[in-house]
Amino acid sequence: MDLEIKGKRAVVLASSRGLGLGIAEALAAEGVDVLLSGRSADRLKANAEAINARGGGRAAWIEVDLTDPACVDRIWEAAQEKLGGIDILVNNTGGPPPGGAADMSASLLEQQFSVMVARVIELTTLALPGMRAAGWGRVLTIASSGVVQPIPNLALSNTLRSALVGWSKSLSNEVASDGVTVNMLLPGRIHTDRVDELDAANAKRTDKPIDTVRQTARAGIPAGRYGDVAEFAAVAAFLVSGRASYVTGSVVRCDGGAIKAV
Repeated sequence: MDLEIKGKRAVVLASSRGLGLGIAEALAAEGVDVLLSGRSADRLKANAEAINARGGGRAAWIEVDLTDPACVDRIWEAAQEKLGGIDILVNNTGGPPPGGAADMSASLLEQQFSVMVARVIELTTLALPGMRAAGWGRVLTIASSGVVQPIPNLALSNTLRSALVGWSKSLSNEVASDGVTVNMLLPGRIHTDRVDELDAANAKRTDKPIDTVRQTARAGIPAGRYGDVAEFAAVAAFLVSGRASYVTGSVVRCDGGAIKAV
């Protein structure tokens, strides 16, 4: 299927590894020019070179830390310089530290809100006028299955990513008539370094072998396995495609059936 996005320009946040990188690779394979962003210059440079060597869309990169208040302006300026604008914005951020709701401090909540919520909204607000003027745009925010079914010991993530659900739905209603779609994509247990880190933290917290933790996690997934990054990225690529022009205001799951709610 032709996704009708060849020649489009995409910014993918937190794309030095994991889900962000997988999405950038999937978009480049469809002929989209992509701007990678993240904190590791070495990884970003290597990933951009690998994408460019494969052909398709070209890749550029910017080293940026979302904890830096100036990061949004820097990403915006890099997108103008390296891509000439933004047609597709994939909002993706790293996860906050694990912990329970009763242990959530105001200072940590405010710090993580700035990174996981405020930066996403600020960058999207910058990108929207160009999308609306062009009559075509895609905003896709990567969240977590925890916004539907809270994940134990990830109270910060459950709380902050849920704020983005209300924002995303509200925004989708405001810009749909301008040809801009706004959706959210929820990963379940997709096998990334982040999931390995969470499994290790759970093993330490419960004093269980990590293999036992993983076996228990797989047992709770109807598909019986962790997802693959490429599987997740394919769903993301469709949601930002020309083919998905009538899909907006949606919260889409890619979780192997792990979320128990309807």
